[in-house]
Amino acid sequence: MIKTLIKKLIPKFLLGWYHLGLAVLAKWYYSNPSGKLIVIGVTGTNGKSTTVNLIGKILEETGAKVGWTTTVNFKVAGKKWLNDKKMTMVGRMQLQKLLAEMVKAGCRYAVIETSSEGIKQHRHSGINYDVAVFTNLTPEHIESHGSFENYKKAKGKLFVHLMKCRRKIIAGQKVPKISVVNLDSEHADYYLNFPADKKWGYTAKHKTQPTKLNNIIMADNVKIGTNGSEFEVENVKFTTKLPGEFNVENCLSAIATAGALNIGLEISKNALEKIDGVAGRMEFIDEGQNFQVLVDYAPEPESMRRLYEFINNNLRIKGKIIHVLGSCGGGRDKSRRPVLGKMAAENAEAVIVTNEDPYDDEPIKIINEVAAGSEEIKKLGNKKVEVIKILDRREAIRKAIELAKENDLVLLTGKGAEQFICVAKGEKIPWDERMVAREELRKLNK
Repeated sequence: MIKTLIKKLIPKFLLGWYHLGLAVLAKWYYSNPSGKLIVIGVTGTNGKSTTVNLIGKILEETGAKVGWTTTVNFKVAGKKWLNDKKMTMVGRMQLQKLLAEMVKAGCRYAVIETSSEGIKQHRHSGINYDVAVFTNLTPEHIESHGSFENYKKAKGKLFVHLMKCRRKIIAGQKVPKISVVNLDSEHADYYLNFPADKKWGYTAKHKTQPTKLNNIIMADNVKIGTNGSEFEVENVKFTTKLPGEFNVENCLSAIATAGALNIGLEISKNALEKIDGVAGRMEFIDEGQNFQVLVDYAPEPESMRRLYEFINNNLRIKGKIIHVLGSCGGGRDKSRRPVLGKMAAENAEAVIVTNEDPYDDEPIKIINEVAAGSEEIKKLGNKKVEVIKILDRREAIRKAIELAKENDLVLLTGKGAEQFICVAKGEKIPWDERMVAREELRKLNK
């Protein structure tokens, strides 16, 4: 409530200075904790949370204590918990407090999921980054940033900030400023053009590579399976339980980041093999039912496209797909609502549109806009698809499970492992999609 009041009272042109002032204040209040850590920032549209977790696990494999912050979870050395703040990048005071806790716990590294919205509000400004990682870029938060170009530039500010930060000496060693970039992205050159002491790239597609790089991590002999993937880097064979081509890219991002920090491929290989998954990301829910239930985040079109690419190419569903989804309110990317509905109807036999995070928007209005995209595909008559609208998300999941038969897939997207549904007047309703799915499956099995 106080934050909302402050935003109303402060003119828009002064808000940036207000946010910057808070960042500086938080930094000094907590005694500049990032100056005592090797800090890695991961930015991009998709894959950030998973990449942060993978980087963190590799760093832990060296014996170091690590902390991280993501949309999915937080970690401070041995303590790990799900993100209960409903924010990708928490506020300046909370973030500096977490970094201070990492220092107190004896962490050597901090890995921070760094969002464009966080950068826009100067949440990164009080943090001394040592590594900036770029995963990929597709249209998102366009209404907030004004254009795709502004969105791209917001991500670029992390790389500008990187070289403005003081170089540290940690455990007697000077820490260089490093950039790590996905070379398969059409925007790779933009992020590589920012100066850095060392530049690393990674690729799964072996496109023409830039010459001014210190090293390139290339994946060879990539094999995508239902329960994971295999690939080779410099003749070292990697296996991961994380399914999908996009998770190969996430692994490569982590391997490249580790390599830039002088961590060998064998350590990365050993760490990645041990990872079972990331909460709410491509997570299968099994309560003994004769159909599959898959929970994934996929809140925007590109992540949904890649999700369905994996499902269609690898899961080979013998039955029908029943997709439960919604879209976000609060002025967030309204244009993607019918697009998501359309994509669901193009791939699924039943689409159940429900509530997600309406904030102060009218929930049924959002549902209708998503459903309009599905209805558009239904009217074409090229495929049979059932479109159902259910306001209550638990009821929508229950309906999907009731409709499911042997060999079907129930797909739940938009929430992942988020711990709340955000509704009007700042209220947060406790929620965990995975637990709700388990509860409804157990009722079915009684």
